[in-house]
Amino acid sequence: MTPAAPAQLHTRLRVFLATARHLSFTRAGEELHITTGAVSQQIKLLEDWLGQRLFRRLPRRIELTDAGNRLLAAVAPAYSAVDLAIGRLRSGALSGVVRLRALPSFLTTWLVPRLPGLLQRFPQIELQAEAEDSTHSLRDGDFDLAIDLNDGTYPGFQSTVLLEEEIFPVCSPLLLQGRPPLASPEDLRHYPLLHDMTAWRGSSPYAEWEHYLKATGAPQVEVRRGYMFNRNHITLQCAIAGMGVAIARRTLITDELDSGRLVAPFHQSVPTGKRYCLVYSSGALADPRIATVHNWVVHEARGSADPLPCST
Repeated sequence: MTPAAPAQLHTRLRVFLATARHLSFTRAGEELHITTGAVSQQIKLLEDWLGQRLFRRLPRRIELTDAGNRLLAAVAPAYSAVDLAIGRLRSGALSGVVRLRALPSFLTTWLVPRLPGLLQRFPQIELQAEAEDSTHSLRDGDFDLAIDLNDGTYPGFQSTVLLEEEIFPVCSPLLLQGRPPLASPEDLRHYPLLHDMTAWRGSSPYAEWEHYLKATGAPQVEVRRGYMFNRNHITLQCAIAGMGVAIARRTLITDELDSGRLVAPFHQSVPTGKRYCLVYSSGALADPRIATVHNWVVHEARGSADPLPCST
């Protein structure tokens, strides 16, 4: 029998340990995220290499042979010691501060409710979260990771897309009482509009409404009226108070819609072409602490899907 390469032997011994622990090819496969057939094949290759059977295949179960028990007694303590050492090394590598900067609305509405999960899973990481407006240049101030809303282009930085932004009108149910029906974008002419002046940096304070109405085929609705605010959450609070109709961002509005404090009178959302992105300097993800927080935020935003790269 040709000697097994070290990597092959390591893989087969790992599969053997999982199988011996569960006494099941299926459960070993679930633990190792491989198929039952792959487990069986690795065990057979190990048995062929050793020239001895390690498991008895019985009708509804498997059990260790004498040779299997001897191998388990020899191998298990060594691998346990290796796992313990690696765990300690990784734990030490994750100890320390990670500075995370985010837009105030995104930080308070989306990120803060999720942070206990991060801190519970990685208690060694000391997270320093800072709220900063999008008008504040990324080059002004120190951070390890920043969550920004833009078109995904960050010269001099690396970035990872988190969420595509969509917008749609919302208002209090009380605002609809005793007024003309609000069944389509054209009907907005009968209602006061609320404006977030900081929504689109460098643009007119009316740009968000203008974009929405043009995209929905109602550009004739006059938007240069209503009330202006310089924070998204203030604009939404005024909408809850019944002052008018506001533009909502899908990512930041879930609780208000679920509770009924705000309603979307017509379900017609429009993409803005902007994205919430994680921004970081080149090489930052080589630091395991920064990489851990980056991967956690991406997982929260996108589930287990692979992150899509922005332009760099």
